[in-house]
Amino acid sequence: MEKTNNSYIAIDLETTGLNPKTERIIEIGAARVEDGSVVQTYSTFVNPERELDARIRELTGICDDDLKDAPVLDTVLPELLAFCGELPLLGHHVIFDFSFLKRAAVNRKYTFEHAGLDTLKICRHFMPEEEKKNLAAACRYFAVDPGESHRALSDALAAHHLYQELKNRYFLEVPEVFAPQPLIYKVKREQPASKKQKEVLRELLKYHRINLSAQIDSLSKNEISRLTDQIIAQHGRMQKR
Repeated sequence: MEKTNNSYIAIDLETTGLNPKTERIIEIGAARVEDGSVVQTYSTFVNPERELDARIRELTGICDDDLKDAPVLDTVLPELLAFCGELPLLGHHVIFDFSFLKRAAVNRKYTFEHAGLDTLKICRHFMPEEEKKNLAAACRYFAVDPGESHRALSDALAAHHLYQELKNRYFLEVPEVFAPQPLIYKVKREQPASKKQKEVLRELLKYHRINLSAQIDSLSKNEISRLTDQIIAQHGRMQKR
């Protein structure tokens, strides 16, 4: 087996939702794999500076108490970037994880460019069309222990073990399927919210007696603009007294 295809960072994120433009990372799990073996792992909760929706608490088993004392992404991201180095990123639908990390990196003026190994794409080559191909289902199909689903490090390790099983079965037959591919996600740096935007939002929240789950100082210009528009659409503008 080619060494370049067998050293990588297996990675998985848990997030507050699916859209990297509006949602936040709440857990990161990563494993450094060299020549097919895990040599180091990285795992941390991340404080998203907002409350979790019930569906995310139910899906992941992560609650707000788990996150309240966790480091924020500003602290975590440099550690993760150093951990990843320049190795390819491996994951199940890895562009999802890459998109969150790329956006976070760009917003903090870091460079984050990687090739990727996507176990979901590889599974599509070798699994029957009618079979489900999410990580847990793919692991069951190939007799790989899926671990604890929807927890970051466990899912990262499951993707690693799945990749190794796929490679052991099929690499000699179709090696090109296992070649790292460039991960492409274009993103522009978001501007921080202005003092005026924050003041308007605080006045609006006070006027409508709304308790906000997110911390206003952590919101970007676009986030605060969207939130203000949502509140006005739902509750109306402030009336002069």
